[in-house]
Amino acid sequence: MGLKIRLARAGAKKRPYYHIVVADSRSPRDGRFIERLGSYNPMLPAEHADRVRLQDERIKYWVEHGALATERVAKFLGKAGLAPMPVYHEQPQQSAPKKKAQERAAAETAAA
Repeated sequence: MGLKIRLARAGAKKRPYYHIVVADSRSPRDGRFIERLGSYNPMLPAEHADRVRLQDERIKYWVEHGALATERVAKFLGKAGLAPMPVYHEQPQQSAPKKKAQERAAAETAAA
């Protein structure tokens, strides 16, 4: 059984509110979960104290028992000091302009 610490959506239409829960990775996003570990209210300003609320001891317990956090929750845990901050890489190389387009752009800037 793979455990995930993830967000479960609650709240009304266009008024999102999320519970941070530990759940089996096979269960639905808003479905069955094992324990509620906190909440996230994206409608509050970023500096507001109640935007992200976490139960530190319970999160540490579940991480010790093998629960893996999703990307968004890992970012919350990193900011709270409960886990190392996740590393985000630069933009993928695939989306960069191709060789000829880069040469054309370099030529235009040189001519200008």
